[in-house]
Amino acid sequence: MNSAYARDDGTVRVAVERPVDLGFDHAECFLPAVNWFNVECFSTDDLDFLTEFVRSNAPFIFELAERQKAGSAVSALAPDVLLLNSK
Repeated sequence: MNSAYARDDGTVRVAVERPVDLGFDHAECFLPAVNWFNVECFSTDDLDFLTEFVRSNAPFIFELAERQKAGSAVSALAPDVLLLNSK
């Protein structure tokens, strides 16, 4: 998972990127619904895996996104963004 940020309506936007030779595969969803959009190069099986990953880690993702939202020391270039690196 690349990033997650909390919105005022209580949802959290999650962006996932996977490095490839000339860039990144990309997908986004909102928690709690986990409906994927802006999907580039992820297969149905990949999205099934990511859906399970995001749902099983939702409490942690919500907590981190809320902490990031509450914090005032956020980059001016990317407000309300929390980066979580994974392979």
